[in-house]
Amino acid sequence: MIDHTGIPVTDFEASRTFYDAALAPLGASLVMMVPEEFTGGAKVGGYGYDRPQFWLHESKESGPGRHYAFTADKREEVDAFYEAAMDAGGRDNGKPGVREHYHPNYYGAFVLDPDGNNIEAVCHGPA
Repeated sequence: MIDHTGIPVTDFEASRTFYDAALAPLGASLVMMVPEEFTGGAKVGGYGYDRPQFWLHESKESGPGRHYAFTADKREEVDAFYEAAMDAGGRDNGKPGVREHYHPNYYGAFVLDPDGNNIEAVCHGPA
């Protein structure tokens, strides 16, 4: 249903460092930077696999916290996402584990990014 989405970030380089690390275990990376002549001078970059699907847009204000969940194929990827995000300056918002209140195989981890957004990696498959 959703083709792509994005968030405003107040410190583009800090956010880029965080998302470079956090999304790498999931196989995603920064795949595009929009030339600043098209953005009014703001830094805008898109993460994805083969095309941009999750955008960071430099802004003076980040706005209220948001929640984004990224798909992991294996539980080990959720664990690696959590460790990488924490090492890159993320703040714990839920260690990796099963959340049976969603469904029996829901395995997720939650980290707050530099602007306080709740970023999650989730695997829906069995252990």
